[in-house]
Amino acid sequence: MEIAYIPSPSRGVLHLGPIPLRGYAFCIIIGVFVAVWLGNKRWLARGGRPGTVADIAVWAVPFGLVGGRLYHVITDYELYFSEGRDWVDAFKIWEGGLGIWGAIALGALGAWIGCRRRGIPLPAWADALAPGIVLAQACGRWGNWFNQELYGRETTLPWALHITSSTDGRVPGYYHPTFLYESLWCVGVALLVIWADRRFTLGHGRAFALYVAAYCVGRFWIEYLRVDDAHHILGMRLNNWTAIFVFIAAVVYFVLSAKKRPGREEVVEPGADVPDGSADDAAENDENGKNGAESAEVKAEAGTDGEAADQDEAKADSVAEAEPTKKS
Repeated sequence: MEIAYIPSPSRGVLHLGPIPLRGYAFCIIIGVFVAVWLGNKRWLARGGRPGTVADIAVWAVPFGLVGGRLYHVITDYELYFSEGRDWVDAFKIWEGGLGIWGAIALGALGAWIGCRRRGIPLPAWADALAPGIVLAQACGRWGNWFNQELYGRETTLPWALHITSSTDGRVPGYYHPTFLYESLWCVGVALLVIWADRRFTLGHGRAFALYVAAYCVGRFWIEYLRVDDAHHILGMRLNNWTAIFVFIAAVVYFVLSAKKRPGREEVVEPGADVPDGSADDAAENDENGKNGAESAEVKAEAGTDGEAADQDEAKADSVAEAEPTKKS
């Protein structure tokens, strides 16, 4: 008998009249708002303009959703294109099924397009967004809880996830809550990136690379706990191999970038206000310049008035000298 467990929701969708409100979609939407909110704060702190993060997210988010769905459909094609399956279900993204690898890859393409349109470097924008992106993943994982999917092996731990649904091959029971493990891991990665960024002044894409590498470490061991069907290569799940290759790529980029361009970008967005105390210094310089100009103008006016007074005095002296002569 289980002493404690994490209950699963009785259903993953509520209906507001004819409008379905899906828990999975809500988790994704909340994640997007968190990423944009935190990314905007970090972008402003780096010297960027307000609204830039949201403008680029308009490109990155749709691309990311399409990429995440494509990765899932391609790697689990039998769920949609095998005998007895309806290929139309491949478009039903609200029912779950997003691959983070595809979401990041295609989302980066969308972000690159947005950055090109704004004339800013993609690595700088990615560094600002990195903690927000991984927090968005932490929120999104709770969508798996609403759908009772992607859980781990059976367990008797007090935090076991109680699966009650028997659809699509599920077996009711108590399993590792891998959605919770990954969500907590993502929160830890976000804190790590924020700390390292402040401590070591990461720039030129290194904060983003740190996020990718740290996430891959957690995803690797969490993937081992999952029991959902997956393709295997040399005895390992496909996502484990993906995590290994992406981890290596992120570490290589981090090291090469640190050697080639240490430090952080001095200007992340042309024409934006200078962050921190520099803006106050600039305002003070402007004020001093205005005061100097006003002083010069006053002096010029005083000099002009003085010259005019001297000329009038000289004329008066000449007239006074001429008058006695006329009388004599």
